[in-house]
Amino acid sequence: MDNRMDEITASLIDQLKTALGEQGVLTSEAVSARQSGYFDSAPIAAKALLRPASTSEVAAALRLCSTARQVVVPFGGLTNLVHNTTTLPTDMALSLERMNAIEEIDLMNRSMIVQAGAALQKVQESASEAGLFFPLDLTARGSAAIGGLIANNAGGMRVLRYGMMRSLVLGLEAVLADGTVLTSMNKMLKNNAGYDLKQLFIGSEGTLGVVTRAVLRLWPNPRSHATALVSMHSFSQVSGLLALAQAEMGEQLASFEVMWNDFYRLTTTPPAQSNPPISQEFPFYVLLETLEAGRGGEQQVFASFLDNAYDNGLFSEAVVAKTGAQRSALWRIREDSELIEANYHPSFSFDVSLPVSAMERYVEGVQAALFDPFGKVKCWVYGHVADGNLHLNIWGEAILESDHSAVEQIVYRPLSAVGGSVSAEHGIGLDKKPYLHLSRTPEEIVIMRRIKAALDPYGILNPGKIFDLN
Repeated sequence: MDNRMDEITASLIDQLKTALGEQGVLTSEAVSARQSGYFDSAPIAAKALLRPASTSEVAAALRLCSTARQVVVPFGGLTNLVHNTTTLPTDMALSLERMNAIEEIDLMNRSMIVQAGAALQKVQESASEAGLFFPLDLTARGSAAIGGLIANNAGGMRVLRYGMMRSLVLGLEAVLADGTVLTSMNKMLKNNAGYDLKQLFIGSEGTLGVVTRAVLRLWPNPRSHATALVSMHSFSQVSGLLALAQAEMGEQLASFEVMWNDFYRLTTTPPAQSNPPISQEFPFYVLLETLEAGRGGEQQVFASFLDNAYDNGLFSEAVVAKTGAQRSALWRIREDSELIEANYHPSFSFDVSLPVSAMERYVEGVQAALFDPFGKVKCWVYGHVADGNLHLNIWGEAILESDHSAVEQIVYRPLSAVGGSVSAEHGIGLDKKPYLHLSRTPEEIVIMRRIKAALDPYGILNPGKIFDLN
């Protein structure tokens, strides 16, 4: 039987090489020499790594794999944190790395057409060179690919103003499991003609189709930034400052990032690159920023807001960036979360969503619940907050790899009671699959399975991610 399966695999790989060319199909050591994720140094385990160079090649590869009932796991930049690109040795991996072109920038319609393998930073820089702005931003910008960001409905640090990836995609092209190419490269803000099929693929984690190209929405390039770091004694000051910022600055407010004390200490103490611009003794810190395309007045509005907030007792100390270098330095404090993975192992990372009004009690409850079984632990908390998103990284001397499930229970279980979600922006993958029912009703999960069965009847696209097929 094993010999027969080997023959079938060899035949399929030969067909794939004919369709994609020798450079389009990597096998053996050429596959295992690559690591399976940006944050995971384990080698890729797969029969082959497919590297199509065009949509037609993606379609040809999927047609062959569908006929052979061969599992295919789509790859983006492999920066995901929930194991939604994990492969088995019996799988085929499909990378869009050779499809990374910026095909068009449309100044009149403020849009750009990009291939799915293009890195986010390349997209940002290309838009900026054309005098426009693509607002999605996250720490892994240099590696994260547009196709993966679409597949995971990425969020990041400007969701408050510009929305998640779902709001930034005007149109897309995707290849279904059977090789059908679904092209909906719409450039319009409004297209109310029937079902908006592109939305099926945004956030589907590569389980419904492989995104190959996208039309992204652009904005005028910001002419003005106003950035400040402020400190608070209480979470009520945090929520009060957010309310005032939204009332006084409206859509100018692009980011409102909150750091609990432990996280701020971590990223402003060696080996971190940053020094603390504000005392490390405060319980909470907020990094807030406005972006504006106008030609004047924004800095005065920001300064007036800070004066008003201080007069109303909403923060204690503030540092305002005066230069681009100072702005970058403040952002480095917030973005330096990789210090945790580099210096604390094993550490478990979570991204959750819940109402701002429930955050303080939720965090206190998680910290107390962790102490009971594990004693003193580090629970670094930070996040976008204004859009309901918290990140938690947890480590303790008594916490082992085998304790991951116990820690997950502590983090996820309280979310149902406050109407929260086990995933704000990272997706479900394998890691959060056991907890999907905490954030989606049984009826919703049934409909998800029906959609999967309709678009991928043989279950070859990234099976086992989000939910089990049976």
